[in-house]
Amino acid sequence: MSAIDDLPPLREVIREHALSARKSLGQNFLLDLNLTARIARAAGPLEDATIVEIGPGPGGLTRALLALGARRVVAVEHDARALPALEAISRRYPGRLDVVHADALAFDPRPLLGGARAKIVANLPYNIATTLLIGWLSIEPWPPWYDMMVLMFQREVAERIVAQENDEAYGRLGVLANWRTATKILFDISPAAFVPQPKVTSSLVRLVPRSAPEPCDRRALEQVAAAAFGQRRKMLRQSLKSLPAEPARLALAADVDLKRRAETVPVSGFVAMARELANIQNEKLHMP
Repeated sequence: MSAIDDLPPLREVIREHALSARKSLGQNFLLDLNLTARIARAAGPLEDATIVEIGPGPGGLTRALLALGARRVVAVEHDARALPALEAISRRYPGRLDVVHADALAFDPRPLLGGARAKIVANLPYNIATTLLIGWLSIEPWPPWYDMMVLMFQREVAERIVAQENDEAYGRLGVLANWRTATKILFDISPAAFVPQPKVTSSLVRLVPRSAPEPCDRRALEQVAAAAFGQRRKMLRQSLKSLPAEPARLALAADVDLKRRAETVPVSGFVAMARELANIQNEKLHMP
């Protein structure tokens, strides 16, 4: 018997269904059910929660979420080999697990949620983790359909997500993530916890959507951040030249010195520059 339910240990499940992890799918399985339970608890309370899980694989985190009381789990799995293992979990927790065979990059869970809010909890496939996150952070309109994300990333990516101005890892991802969400690294997980072992430490990150981020056009914010960090060692007066606006006007709107570099500008500064860029673009559209 496992630590959380009466289903077989995950190593037996993997052997039974020949679920060797595939590098092409970014798979690194967590087999310690005590650890998956810790991850599930980080998304709590679960009792009335609907969870969207991406890449459940053999179902270790899925089992933890259900055993700890999640009302419903929508598990999105691209690897058809894992579906029988997940169906066995569904039988153990009748009516509470929906297994969806789909590519997470193209999957929209909202039709399955019936207007209910959900939490995204996942040991994400490493090869698509950042792409998935940016997609979830870019949802329009805002606030999104989820009220929390608890996600596993490589430590380096996690540091970029939570980074603020003057942090070495601060960049475009940190600007977008911290504009729209409150971010925090909850704890690290050793490579030894995974099968196969990755070469890097992983981190669990919590992102909670802000109900009312500072107003600006997301696309304009992405433009400004891309320009500024595209030449991150240069001063803003140089890096912002790629934008269709005078750098001096953008800097004035944000009350930042053009001699500063991108990594010293807070998220609020990028938001102010994005608003001004949108104003300039709108002016050009209405020019006679």
